[in-house]
Amino acid sequence: MSSPKNNYNNLVKPARNTPATTSKMLAGVGGEDKILDQTLRPQKWEEYIGQESIKKNLKILLEAAKERGEPPEHLLFYGPAGLGKTTLAYLIAKELNVQMKVTSGPAIERVGDLASILTNLTPKDILFIDEAHRLNKMIEEVLYPAMESGSLDIIIGKGPSARTIQLDLPPFTLIAATTRIAMLSSPLRSRFSGGTFRLDFYNDDEIKRIALRSAKILNADINGPAAMEIAKRSRFTPRIANHLLKRCRDYAQVHKKDLIDLESVAQTFELLGVDEKGLSSYDRRILESLIDKFGGGPVGLQTLSSAVAEEEATIEEVCEPYLIQLGFIERTPRGRLATPHAYKHLGKNPPQNTLI
Repeated sequence: MSSPKNNYNNLVKPARNTPATTSKMLAGVGGEDKILDQTLRPQKWEEYIGQESIKKNLKILLEAAKERGEPPEHLLFYGPAGLGKTTLAYLIAKELNVQMKVTSGPAIERVGDLASILTNLTPKDILFIDEAHRLNKMIEEVLYPAMESGSLDIIIGKGPSARTIQLDLPPFTLIAATTRIAMLSSPLRSRFSGGTFRLDFYNDDEIKRIALRSAKILNADINGPAAMEIAKRSRFTPRIANHLLKRCRDYAQVHKKDLIDLESVAQTFELLGVDEKGLSSYDRRILESLIDKFGGGPVGLQTLSSAVAEEEATIEEVCEPYLIQLGFIERTPRGRLATPHAYKHLGKNPPQNTLI
């Protein structure tokens, strides 16, 4: 068996993908997010804006664990990308003054990989697994006893000579994050005894406060109206707001402006193709194709995918959720349907039998 430390080092890597389109960037999967996360991530609870209910529950859980001298129980965070799941995990580790080992579901390919990570933990460490929904079922089954009884069952050998050994693990806390909680098995979800918390989208005022804080860290001067304009186009997501803020800062810097104002923001968004609702040119192309080519629908996902020359998964997982949230697209048994709000946003006349 290879060295556990070497195996673990191979597993610790960022779990972010490089986007192919502006729309994917706006959905919170931009490659530059690695730098944003490191630079702009809150370092104290007071700096973490929003998710007030979750913060109150976590503070009680952590305080109780510290008084008992025990690690907190296992925690599961879920919700759309870019809302602060990883940031919460880092804040918990900082609050407890313990180490946090970071990995991701796709990185743990074999049972031996997980065993290497778990056996390298020290008492009260936090293990953070991002994209937990991508853990395979064999890995999940090994996690059950590790989470429940602090033991690791390993099978050595094959066939009749195979034997099982049980290793005692140091007390630790597993924090998992996922954007697709339904893909986690029910037995695994039930073992997060500390709580399962859903992160909600942010409102414009919260995003504005985040943008103002981020601007200060980036040494960029921005006024309130400009920060609010960024908030309105950020899809209710802090990560996207931070990305847009950096682009506005770049524009102001190149044009020798000392202040990021409404004019700078408007010009930046025009260059990025981001409209007042936060839709990219690609999002609008989906709506325009649905309306102009298919009479507003209903149309099947496969057909729509062919019409805009994009993979079905990209439309379904990256673009559609926000369009549905805005009420621009409706999913029906017969396919995707453009709503009156979509017609109005694009400045098109809806069918006569449809009321706005």
